[in-house]
Amino acid sequence: MKYIMGTLLILSGFLTTKAASVDTIAIFSNAMHKSIKCVVVTPDSYKEKQEHYPVVYILHGHSGNYSDYVKKIPAIVAMADVYQEILVFPDGDFNSWYLDSPVDSTVRFETYVGKEIPSWVDQHYRTKASRKYRAITGLSMGGHGALYLAIRHQDTFGAAGSMSGGVDFRPFPNNWQLAAKLGVYRGHENNWDQNVVVNQLSGLKNDSLSLIIDCGVKDFFIDVNRQLHQRLLEQGISHDYIEREGGHSWDYWSNSIMYQLFYFNRFFKK
Repeated sequence: MKYIMGTLLILSGFLTTKAASVDTIAIFSNAMHKSIKCVVVTPDSYKEKQEHYPVVYILHGHSGNYSDYVKKIPAIVAMADVYQEILVFPDGDFNSWYLDSPVDSTVRFETYVGKEIPSWVDQHYRTKASRKYRAITGLSMGGHGALYLAIRHQDTFGAAGSMSGGVDFRPFPNNWQLAAKLGVYRGHENNWDQNVVVNQLSGLKNDSLSLIIDCGVKDFFIDVNRQLHQRLLEQGISHDYIEREGGHSWDYWSNSIMYQLFYFNRFFKK
């Protein structure tokens, strides 16, 4: 792992004369009748060439926003140049869990991030507009969102990752304002059951998605990630599963995202 990180650092240093562009834009949601901010990073070559590029969508966690990654992991910007791809950082509100809420009709973030944003990006940027060249990942709430959206929208995404993902939030019924999106757990169990990642696996076939799942051994989501890993093994679904020292922190995610971008680059080049 340190070898890969060293390689990335060398590549980043090599590209110091390059300057990926970081733009904050607003993308209108027809489903929610409003414009929502988003960061888009394009490689330096985007300004010079008429090529089309793969896209990685990267989702923030609970209480975060679209600007989290570029502020807290500045090195991520250079990865657009290293891998010659577009990075998109949508806003999922501070606690949407990237769901279309069954109890609040104003919350339609599955539709927005899973359909509307990729469609808009393909229309406004030179992308390779195919699931073979789209990946999605995220941390914590965004890790749940990335796997949830990719499994439910396999026509859009070909690869997906999760870092410290809340892949089953049912053990935490009083946390993260989940009840506002799904209803209070007691009496609304069906809403919760239908919207956790671990219960989406019936929609997967082996190799229908390229999957990488990563969680620290001191993370409060480690048990649900281990359970997801086991369920995938039992179902015969190929995936990369990683446990490393660490907890639910930006120190952990700043390392994880580099591995996941490396993984997605290999997927795009297959």
